[in-house]
Amino acid sequence: MGKKVFELFFDEIDRILEKIKKAQKENILKAAELVSECIKNDGVVYTFGTGHSHLIAEEIFARASTLFPVRAILEPSLTGHHEVTKSFKVERLEGFGKIIVEHVRPKIQDIFIVISNSGVNAVPVEFAIEAKKRGNKVIAITSKHYSENVASRHSSGKKLMDVADIVLDNCGRFGDYAIKVPNLEQGLGPTSGITGAYIIHSIMVQAAANLVGVMKEPPVAWSGNLPDGDKKNQKLIEKYWNLIRNW
Repeated sequence: MGKKVFELFFDEIDRILEKIKKAQKENILKAAELVSECIKNDGVVYTFGTGHSHLIAEEIFARASTLFPVRAILEPSLTGHHEVTKSFKVERLEGFGKIIVEHVRPKIQDIFIVISNSGVNAVPVEFAIEAKKRGNKVIAITSKHYSENVASRHSSGKKLMDVADIVLDNCGRFGDYAIKVPNLEQGLGPTSGITGAYIIHSIMVQAAANLVGVMKEPPVAWSGNLPDGDKKNQKLIEKYWNLIRNW
């Protein structure tokens, strides 16, 4: 008896994650070093993505068991939480990325993690360009293969992977699918959400470990469902209240 389709999906995800482990190790270490330096210097890690990529940005925001000084930039018109078909067009709107960065007002020690699977829409590309203009470091999570096979939608002709200081390749296919089944033209099982979460958490756990022995107490959030979780997290909230403006 052959494998079920969901088992083939599991197998393909396992293959991609193994590829990431081998191919992205050095860049994960470099990205983690940027994150730990940022936090050591009282900076904030800003995360940003449009469409479903915003889920990866939100994945490490106010999250137990990861570093606390994270601000997810969740622009409603870009996330798909409301009027999703409008967001399809807004993420291609040149000029909007600059407005968002200007509104954030990052400090020089802050860094950005920008997530875009295709890496070609105007807003994430422009967002990364504007952050770099201000002297901030940019880490990208994207699919190099996807990006290499589509044209940029930004007037510069650049793609996210052309702009970022460090590029983490999610090793996804062109079109973001895991498997094909007979008699169905479109592939099934988007991989970028799973691989994006895998990559961003790998960066953050390494960065937190880098800070052990460097900081008296690395700022790692606790689960609020633990007996003392709320109490411990309140100290972090008070410390970073004025740095993270979307509480």
